[in-house]
Amino acid sequence: MTMPALNLSPAKANRSLPSRHLADLDLAQRREAVAELGEPAFRANQLSHHYFARRETDVSAMTDLPAASRERLAEALFPRLLTSVHQAECDDGTTRKTLWRLHDGSLVESVLMGYPQRATVCVSSQAGCGMACPFCATGQAGLTRNMSTAEIVEQVVSAARLSDEAGLGRLSHVVFMGMGEPLANYSRLVAALRRITSPAPEGLGLSARHITVSTVGLVPAIRRLTEEDLSVTLAVSLHAPDDELRDELVPINNRWKVAEVLDSAWHYAKRTGRRVSIEYAMIRDVNDQPWRADLLGRLLKGKLAHVNLIPLNPTPGSRWDASPKDVEREFVARLRAVGVPTTVRDTRGREIDGACGQLAATQRSDDPQGGTEELAHAPRGESRKVAL
Repeated sequence: MTMPALNLSPAKANRSLPSRHLADLDLAQRREAVAELGEPAFRANQLSHHYFARRETDVSAMTDLPAASRERLAEALFPRLLTSVHQAECDDGTTRKTLWRLHDGSLVESVLMGYPQRATVCVSSQAGCGMACPFCATGQAGLTRNMSTAEIVEQVVSAARLSDEAGLGRLSHVVFMGMGEPLANYSRLVAALRRITSPAPEGLGLSARHITVSTVGLVPAIRRLTEEDLSVTLAVSLHAPDDELRDELVPINNRWKVAEVLDSAWHYAKRTGRRVSIEYAMIRDVNDQPWRADLLGRLLKGKLAHVNLIPLNPTPGSRWDASPKDVEREFVARLRAVGVPTTVRDTRGREIDGACGQLAATQRSDDPQGGTEELAHAPRGESRKVAL
């Protein structure tokens, strides 16, 4: 199979980034930035406290700042990053999806999910995606551009604010399973992870153990992440245990094969002590055969790993469909029989086009001026990016 273009050229991936934002900078850089504006260095701590602890983005509301300084600080460090285009909710208000328009018209999505003991947000790292997985709406649309560090962080800050307002409790978990391949936007992803996990006033202070980064298997980037000393959870979107099928379902497999991907994942697990999550979308008559469950079991047996089976979100007009429940149950049983921990994801958000890329596709179909028109007819694909 000929590998499709992955749209990873820097010229395309980095175009139209927003102006510098406070969240793009670490604390030392923020102090330098305010000093350049003629403000004392401690002003950086004040701004950081307002943004990360109070989730305040309106500088005019930061009344402990001199009135004469607020407009200058707002212009220099608080450009508008995200504008809510559409919001939808289901599951009695515990699942809330937001479609955001970026400053250049690009559209991205995030989903807030409330559970009895936690609140989780699923965030995007790119506008679109260059990985070209045929069953994923975002992957079929192609890559528009990388998101900035601040655009990524702003989704988390907004979710923390919304979670409090909606009575879902304190935001505690973040998953990078929204639009885009996080490791293809590596430097900004890592910077965002540091903002999310750094204690106040530098960041949000969330536990790295509650952060999950999903990847289709960019082996060099997994190896780099292993050396970052971040100890977030690594999730590998495998979807097939054999190279022949994975070459089709996850085209990057033409570059890095299953054995290479898993080897890098086991090295990450050994270095961090964190269990790797193996994501596996169950697709009827494609990757759900018993022999593939057995092969997957042999690959994972004895490893620090957990399989997360994902029922595909069946969509009218798509040739991809979810595996029947009896097939799903047998797949689970075969994995568990060889000692591989396995769960089936409780899919949420189908009523609100929960799968990543669906709201963006709908919005662009209704409003072609809103962004890249090719998304208007993108197939609506997997649900993995919503249900945790």
